[in-house]
Amino acid sequence: MSIVEEAPGYLQVFSDGSVKRFVPAGIAPASPKPSNGYKSKDVIIDSTKPVTGRLFLPCSDPTTGFSSKLPVVVYFHGGGFCCGSTTWTGYHNFLGDFSAASQSIVLSVDYRLAPEYRLPIAYEDCYSSLDWLGHSVGSEPWLEQADLSRVFLSGESAGGNIVHHVAVKAIQNNTCHVRINGLLVIHPYYGSEKRTEKEMAEGAAAAETVALSDMFWRLTIPEGSNRDYYGCNFEKAELSGVEWSRFPAVVVFVAGLDFLKERGVMYAEFLQKKGVGAVRLVETEEESHAFHVFHPESEATRLLQRQMSEFINSS
Repeated sequence: MSIVEEAPGYLQVFSDGSVKRFVPAGIAPASPKPSNGYKSKDVIIDSTKPVTGRLFLPCSDPTTGFSSKLPVVVYFHGGGFCCGSTTWTGYHNFLGDFSAASQSIVLSVDYRLAPEYRLPIAYEDCYSSLDWLGHSVGSEPWLEQADLSRVFLSGESAGGNIVHHVAVKAIQNNTCHVRINGLLVIHPYYGSEKRTEKEMAEGAAAAETVALSDMFWRLTIPEGSNRDYYGCNFEKAELSGVEWSRFPAVVVFVAGLDFLKERGVMYAEFLQKKGVGAVRLVETEEESHAFHVFHPESEATRLLQRQMSEFINSS
């Protein structure tokens, strides 16, 4: 048995189809006891698949409780669709702190991973989290203060890609039980058969990054597809003009040192051309891809959390 695909430190795929995943920075357990302004617990979204999640709830005033209902942020983690988890320390710390800072309920979703479960499985799993939210108010005590008319979707890298496709599915599906007010798309992972300028850059570092990105797409898209698959190339989206007009407000975050920055800028421009009413592009200079996951307590991460909070409060 030999290794046929590898992302060092994250993933190995073997010739018999088995997959070994690594955790780069440890696992954080959920804790219903308040700490750092929030508490957390794990929930089952769909036991038949299975799809699970981690809820983060900001701490309320011990005497008066919450003064009003809280917005809900549904977060989809990154990892090239092939790795990552709500339990990773970086995600746990970032989202817990964000829940406290923004005074929002956060649902972080663990969807099924490729290559065992190729696209569109991740989109379907993550969409099911919206159904879970809609059906769990009244039965899940931690959602007692949830305002389902103020739901926001967020995620980084592959999770940013998922945000778009879950929003599209919600627009096309009139039975969605929540109202999506906005999308917070962080360093989105997209591709196409046509290369960008960065992807065609000379040098070993650029070639290695392109090869790694291509590997994740090979493991993720349906067998027989190429990088113009609709899940990879956002320009293949098939929505009517009326459906585009119903697209929620979007803020796209890009990082100045990120290999995927071009794709994020292109995505924002694409939405603007489609007539999406409110699209903002925000760049964090001198930062790399998914910096908030690897450095959840950095000043750049704190700025990102403030920018996300401002978007939620203004939507």
